[in-house]
Amino acid sequence: MHDLHERPLVVQSDLLVLLDESKPKAQQAREKLVLFMDAVKRAGSIHTYRITPLTLWNAAAAGVTTDDIIGLLVKYGRYELPFQAEAMIRKLMGRYGKLWLSTDSGKLFLHGEISIMGELTAHTSIMSYVTARSDGAWELNDSCRGALKQELTRLGYPIIDLAGYHAGEELTVQMRNRTLRDRAFELREYQQAAVELFYKEGTVQGGSGVIVLPCGAGKTIVGIAALARLSRATLILTSNSTSVKQWKDELLDKTSLTDPEIGQYCGTLRQVRPVTIATYNMMTHRKSKDSAFTHMKLFSERDWGLIIYDEVHLLPAPVFRMTADIQATRRLGLTATLVREDGCAEDVYSLIGPKQYDMQWKTAEAGSYIASVSCTEIRVPLHKNKEILYAQASARSKLRLAAENPGKIPVVKQLLREHEGKPTLIIGQYLNQLHELSTELCAPLLTGEVSQQERQQLYDSFKAGQISVLIVSKVANFAVDLPDAAVAIQLSGSFGSRQEEAQRIGRLLRPKAGNNSAWFYTIVTDQTKETEFALKRQLFMLEQGYQYERVSLPHDEIEVVEAAAQ
Repeated sequence: MHDLHERPLVVQSDLLVLLDESKPKAQQAREKLVLFMDAVKRAGSIHTYRITPLTLWNAAAAGVTTDDIIGLLVKYGRYELPFQAEAMIRKLMGRYGKLWLSTDSGKLFLHGEISIMGELTAHTSIMSYVTARSDGAWELNDSCRGALKQELTRLGYPIIDLAGYHAGEELTVQMRNRTLRDRAFELREYQQAAVELFYKEGTVQGGSGVIVLPCGAGKTIVGIAALARLSRATLILTSNSTSVKQWKDELLDKTSLTDPEIGQYCGTLRQVRPVTIATYNMMTHRKSKDSAFTHMKLFSERDWGLIIYDEVHLLPAPVFRMTADIQATRRLGLTATLVREDGCAEDVYSLIGPKQYDMQWKTAEAGSYIASVSCTEIRVPLHKNKEILYAQASARSKLRLAAENPGKIPVVKQLLREHEGKPTLIIGQYLNQLHELSTELCAPLLTGEVSQQERQQLYDSFKAGQISVLIVSKVANFAVDLPDAAVAIQLSGSFGSRQEEAQRIGRLLRPKAGNNSAWFYTIVTDQTKETEFALKRQLFMLEQGYQYERVSLPHDEIEVVEAAAQ
């Protein structure tokens, strides 16, 4: 009985799972939970997770069985596993692998167990795609492959796509043994494993799916290796122009591809070449909300054998819609976190594919593939000059007032003194706040207002050590290669975005010389709505096994810090 009381999990019948962090085996349990559930919230030492159809099917795709999941919930559960919870898990997991797509003589077919197919007949949204029926196999409208997968996922029926892929345009490309900088190069063991799981040689299941690796662990290298393995014309979609350049530099450095074979499709460039790198913004550009998307034709301008979706969690709706129509092209998603705040994770699963490989951040840290990051939340009181204004403000205005609290500035200065000489990023959401801080610190500011050329100059100066402090807006959330950044100070963010928190910490994760350490600070205004959003933002990192040290500074301590900053 004593052992039961010390177990960390409480499983509810509605598939919510409570993890009591104060129990001895909490961390051990958390490492298992992330395989088949998502974090929802935390309150004190209690963390709430949710088991969903999608988390179960991604687990099944990774080889986790129903008995594995039930066994873990029983092993760490404080009470008997509710019958309703076990029944629902068995029902949802039992559907995985029971429906699949295939092609025969150019025709598309849906196969499945007769009982499952019988359930589908009640759904007119599915039956509208069916052109002929027989036991266990239905002929489908040829063009419905993506839309059908989306609808089945929405209805709670996972489907395995065995319909195969067309080869695409051939491309001669090989990985180098040495980079152009004359450094030895080879894939790390986990990068090779990720490529193999995506490719799945000798099977029809390979060729679509998502690889999840921590920031700094080499997602781009995995994408490049998959490209070389397939040796087909490839379209790479990424988040910004800086990332386009980084992809091109890495392709030239680590493969046999030459400059004329790599096209950049962003800004004023419109190069369509055997390997073409474009931004999501370019793909979704249109003259007005009623106009066609000007550059979406890029999907069909060459016979692509592979499409790589960098930062796949950012996929905008128009790209989802186009992807639904190109299911015969191999698709690889790359991300550090599949968290989407808009609830579109189902579309990533159905249209790009399931998770093929997922490395935990702490696993990467233990292997020294990424830096060890210390996370600290510093709570400061609202500046006395803002208290009356805050009390009278609307809910949305309250959040901004808390985010732009002038009381945060002395803390930033104190942290800069503590980490003097270390490459530091100061990150924020609100431009007025960032401009004021830039002036006060005499530090350069990088925002969306800065031209691409100026951005690159700032990045290069930071890398070269000519700039030790760089202030950045949310433009630096994604795909910015600043490997030497060792300290990040977060002033404000996009509400409760878990994904943004993870990406910002990710700016620090490239391995460091010496003790391989980095520091992340988030400064939050105490006793305001900002503290609630901060708790939500931290969920993904907590799920990955990180802890935030919390420091609270009362008014009198802030005054001491402020005096020291003068």
